[in-house]
Amino acid sequence: MGINCLNILRRGLHTSSARLQVIQGATPTKRICIVGAGPAGFYAAQLILKQLDNCVVDVVEKLPVPFGLVRFGVAPDHPEVKNVINTFTKTAEHPRLRYFGNISLGTDVSLRELRDRYHAVLLTYGADQDRELELENEQQGNVISARKFVAWYNGLPGAENLAPDLSGRDVTIVGQGNVAVDVARMLLSPLDALKSTDTTEYALEALSRSQVERVHLVGRRGPLQAAFTIKELREMLKLPNVDTRWRSEDFSGIDLQLDKLQRPRKRLTELMLKSLKEQGRIAGSKQFLPIFLRAPKAISPGEMEFSVTELQQEAAVPTTSTERLSSHLILRSIGYKSSCVDTGISFDTRRGRVHNVDGRILKDDASGKVDPGLYVAGWLGTGPTGVIVTTMNGAFAVAKTICDDITTNAVDTSSAKPGYDADGQRVVTWDGWQRINDFECAAGKAKGKPREKIVNIEEMLRVAGV
Repeated sequence: MGINCLNILRRGLHTSSARLQVIQGATPTKRICIVGAGPAGFYAAQLILKQLDNCVVDVVEKLPVPFGLVRFGVAPDHPEVKNVINTFTKTAEHPRLRYFGNISLGTDVSLRELRDRYHAVLLTYGADQDRELELENEQQGNVISARKFVAWYNGLPGAENLAPDLSGRDVTIVGQGNVAVDVARMLLSPLDALKSTDTTEYALEALSRSQVERVHLVGRRGPLQAAFTIKELREMLKLPNVDTRWRSEDFSGIDLQLDKLQRPRKRLTELMLKSLKEQGRIAGSKQFLPIFLRAPKAISPGEMEFSVTELQQEAAVPTTSTERLSSHLILRSIGYKSSCVDTGISFDTRRGRVHNVDGRILKDDASGKVDPGLYVAGWLGTGPTGVIVTTMNGAFAVAKTICDDITTNAVDTSSAKPGYDADGQRVVTWDGWQRINDFECAAGKAKGKPREKIVNIEEMLRVAGV
């Protein structure tokens, strides 16, 4: 394995990764920069390249490696979801696209510089912060975000030192979205099932020593408001040696409302009711415990206190009753928010997203006037919502807006723009990423895995030849 990896590392090192990426053909009359190489960025690039003639799209990414949440957010045991990488790779290899990895907006380049060098700039750098419970003791060591836990087992650089404490029996996950269920599944899955995935080696080692036996999945509202989808629930119910235990009181009267539900919600609710009816038939040494109608109230050593809630017009209203759950480790999964990485961005700090109307960024929230040539797509513009298909549709819509604005001259493309100048910077080009990809796949193959991710940025740069 060492010799193969060394050969991959040597391949192409005579070509500097900071070299000029040449665009074939005539000088482009339209230059668009996309900041962020995740799903929103690649889907937008795909449509722009298809619809807009004589343009060049440059993708600027903070990390040396592309694909954002597809690489660092999708669960390792969901390889089929990662197949979109094939589509993104095809887009990246388009002769009119250039990739600039390891370039951070706000640090290596300013928004003002990009706007001076491009006719249009599209921000798609995602949501990298967590919404907090805003409880006392939330900053103690046994309370971490599900986002960080996912980043830990998925190999996001900087997350490798998280060291979650898995020595206790009980884990409480606050939140009931798909990310929360992904985390529960990773904690309860047989280790052998994860060894053939791209779960990081250090995470596999930690999970092999895990003493976790019970995972509580706690939500403020009821079963009809659960945010997880039927696919994720079905996978949980099929986990070997895991007994799913529902609380029958949470489902009082739910069966009477089935006929009023839309089909996806109805199917999900029917599955929950079926599982409730059948629970106890199969014993397992581990337990998955979904709990509804509970709002976080307090964090104490070894436990978490919740207010019992009741639904009033779909809102969870706390009552005077409370419940305590044994919680050696607490994972909050109540949503993400974006950060403002450059002072030139009109940013809504309360909502954690960019001020925009249909993807056109506003000069300021008060005036409501758009800033011509500046756009946003993905979670940075909408907040964290939906799945990859949702992001795709939103990115396509904003990309079409960009094309329409350029075609109708709402964005001025009459003067030439130079594009990004990478001189003097440690830039990873697409060729450099391919070297990283080859290296990771070779390292993973030796272990029976699809890849073994590099988790250190300096090592990524070394392998890329930068």
